[in-house]
Amino acid sequence: MPDVETTITRAPYAADPARSRGRRYPESPPRYRSEFQRDRDRIIHSSAFRRLVYKTQVFVNHEGDLFRTRLTHSLEVAQISRTVARVLGLNEDLAEAISLAHDLGHTPFGHAGQEALNACMQPYGGFEHNLQSLRIVDLLEERYAEFPGLNLTFETREGILKHCSRRNAEQLGELGRRFLERTQPSLEAQLANLADEIAYNAHDIDDGLRAGLLSIEQMRTAPLVGALFEQVERQHPSLPQRRLIYQVVRHLIDRLVTDLIEASRAAIAEAAPADIDDVRTQPKPLIRFSETTRRELRHLKAFLFRNLYRHHRVYRMMSKSKRVITDLFEAFFNDPQLLPPQQQAQAAALEAVEQEAGRARAVADYIAGMTDRYAIAEHERLFDPLRLT
Repeated sequence: MPDVETTITRAPYAADPARSRGRRYPESPPRYRSEFQRDRDRIIHSSAFRRLVYKTQVFVNHEGDLFRTRLTHSLEVAQISRTVARVLGLNEDLAEAISLAHDLGHTPFGHAGQEALNACMQPYGGFEHNLQSLRIVDLLEERYAEFPGLNLTFETREGILKHCSRRNAEQLGELGRRFLERTQPSLEAQLANLADEIAYNAHDIDDGLRAGLLSIEQMRTAPLVGALFEQVERQHPSLPQRRLIYQVVRHLIDRLVTDLIEASRAAIAEAAPADIDDVRTQPKPLIRFSETTRRELRHLKAFLFRNLYRHHRVYRMMSKSKRVITDLFEAFFNDPQLLPPQQQAQAAALEAVEQEAGRARAVADYIAGMTDRYAIAEHERLFDPLRLT
């Protein structure tokens, strides 16, 4: 059988599926795919991935059909990651798999949902969506006869776990070691992290303008973006507004991707890592923006925080979303019989081992897996006296 990797040329510091640290449960190697391609395919076929289509990015799902969701965001991150990985000679398949999986653990209602669920879980270890993504691929997906979860490679799981407290890292074995020893993940994992940043900055601007929460006049004063509006209008003075916005967003992505490639290429050349092990021992990530772009992005994030994420319409929706999550958690935790049978069994099993913390974790698993509209429907079923089923 020909090796699917034999025709691919990569840099020596790229992740090599033939040298993967392996899976938690040993499996026969795939016949027509690499190990990282198998990871990608398992992620795409998972239930958690499909649910992302109805999970909020900034705007709640029912507010409009054209706004980004967690699914479309993940696809945009994967596209950027593949492009940069190819230019830098990295493993495109691994970068794509990490990008597609990075938001699997997100709650309904975006960051507002995560904040509310984390507040509910504070007495029981807290809630963090990166750890929940890992929990999904390691345990909660139920598809295979031989093992729980998706049994992904170490390298994909490493990339999913972008942040981790020392307390949690100590419980994760080899996967948590880099947070304790302050070493770096693969370049592909570093890349997916910054591709995520490029994607959400660009599409939040696009969606904010589409929703009327941001105005073009505001954006002319925004760091990084204002100059792009001037450039596009100078080149195309009579362009309709919708096409003007698209061109600006397109130029923004190009500007950030180009800077990421050039700054990373220079950092890699200076460090000259011989292989992925050398990458891991670097004092700081080698995939990076230039200092100028990092500064501009900090200012742009502050602008979006003031003008979009704290816009009164977004804030109202966030406030309602937090109440929904909090109400659901309290109801299910205080009376587990309100849970569906499968979740009741999970709560009982975890409570038998970890007492109340186990029951709370089972409730958090159930709520985190909900889509926006399912969470709203569950809230109505529990609290609307006219809804008896």
